[in-house]
Amino acid sequence: MAQQYQVLARKWRPQQFDEVVGQDHVATTLKNAIAQSRLAHAYLFVGPRGIGKTSIARIFAKALNCVKGPTATPCDQCDNCREIANGNSLDVLEIDGASNNGVEQVRELRDTCRYTPARGKFKIYIIDEVHMLTTAAFNALLKTLEEPPAHVKFIFATTDPQKVLPTILSRCQRFDLRRIPAALLVKHLKKITKDEKVTIQEAALAAIARGAEGGMRDAESTLDQLIAFCGDKITEKDVLSVFGLVAHEKIAALTDAIIDGQTNVALKTLKDLDEIGKDLQRLLADLLDHYRNLLVLTIGGADAELIDGPDTELELLKQQASRIDADAVLRIIDALAGAEGRLRYALSKRIYFEIALVRAIKAREMIDLEGVLKKLNALKGQLAAASDEAPAAPPAPAPVLRSPSTPPATAPLTAPTPPAAPLAAPALAEAWTYAVEHLGKVTPLAKTYLIGTQPLSYQAGKLIVGFDPEFAERREFVDTARNRDILQTKLKEKLHTEVVLQFAVADSVAPSPQPTVVAAERPAAKLTSVADFKNDPLIKQALEIFKGQIVEVRK
Repeated sequence: MAQQYQVLARKWRPQQFDEVVGQDHVATTLKNAIAQSRLAHAYLFVGPRGIGKTSIARIFAKALNCVKGPTATPCDQCDNCREIANGNSLDVLEIDGASNNGVEQVRELRDTCRYTPARGKFKIYIIDEVHMLTTAAFNALLKTLEEPPAHVKFIFATTDPQKVLPTILSRCQRFDLRRIPAALLVKHLKKITKDEKVTIQEAALAAIARGAEGGMRDAESTLDQLIAFCGDKITEKDVLSVFGLVAHEKIAALTDAIIDGQTNVALKTLKDLDEIGKDLQRLLADLLDHYRNLLVLTIGGADAELIDGPDTELELLKQQASRIDADAVLRIIDALAGAEGRLRYALSKRIYFEIALVRAIKAREMIDLEGVLKKLNALKGQLAAASDEAPAAPPAPAPVLRSPSTPPATAPLTAPTPPAAPLAAPALAEAWTYAVEHLGKVTPLAKTYLIGTQPLSYQAGKLIVGFDPEFAERREFVDTARNRDILQTKLKEKLHTEVVLQFAVADSVAPSPQPTVVAAERPAAKLTSVADFKNDPLIKQALEIFKGQIVEVRK
């Protein structure tokens, strides 16, 4: 009789702790517990499907019931080890929590706990998908789980620990298993294909690992299906055609289009992928994974250990990371992630995806206010450094006034530097309005608090802005370091000079002995009517600045 075929997921199931892929933290803890004789009575393995929860439970059961045990390296040769590996041991009972979730089954289990093991040292109960037990079943298990007989061990496995009662969780040692990194999946699949005498491209292995989403069983089942479909030679094209995945070069092309702001190229690439039937939901998830790796490189440097992907992609990621900064990557990820949830329920997935691509490209080109201020400060430092390096021009000698009887001096006297030209009140008012308008784009509330304020005095680079006494309490809400930085930056743009801003209440500001704020030099006119006010040049300028109109004239 021909030997029955065994699928790769069963054939390559790990039999020792050292063979478990990607769960070293769990395997090491269990081996140390066995070596130190610190064995608990209940264990809970938590994690997504196909990452080794049941496999580790079986290995742990073999380690406890091996004839050489308890040992961290079961022999796999004795009857106990072989029976546990084959799933027909009398002392190791594997129970499906989904189909045996009633209180009657748990009561039966509780009654059988009292009997000693048939051959091994322990009677071990492995309950898979334990979260499927009913509340009554959990309650029936509580007392036995807390104080079981010395020869009984419980091992639970679940993909949804939130559904397990807290009273059960508190009685177990919990181990959280992780998704297996793509690089480890590729390495393990290479080992399998070499043993199975199958030739497979590196890109095909990467595509299988990407589609498995960290699950070893899914990766092995996919490889098994591809061998049946393709024979002993597998290419990336075969993987993509069978499972509807997108080639990594297409994801890289889509990423390049977003980075370079090529909207037409990005939309054309998406159109081509949609027309050949690719899964757009999966494509968006793969694109987000790619940008996640790009973010790691732009923030933390070229640390390959943090890249969730095969080593073949690292060079491409480095090239893309050299053309974009971390802030832009974050904005792109926000735009794409916002579309991921909506795309799942959208009737036209392509339209939503196209909108997400356009938003991502726009987000790439945006610069936030913090970035603008940083660039302005950097430019300011460069200009200051340039002015310090430039040689100062010697001052021109000033003429010396002498009377006819005064002999000429041996050297001309240097005249004092003339004071800076004073700023006119309209210019200050216009600059202040400009600064307040730009502050309102960042914090609209601050702009409302500044309505009615006006420059009171400007002297030696210091501008004092006054609040009406009726609204004096608004000052403490506006007078913050961030608001001052924004206002001072905008005032400098208008006035072309450094400005130090200070807020005050109008009545509390003492008049300057030598005010430098001066009005426009013109003869004073007596304004009596609305027409006079409208024709006054200074009032015209104020109306243009504040976008206002004259409502009433009071004498």
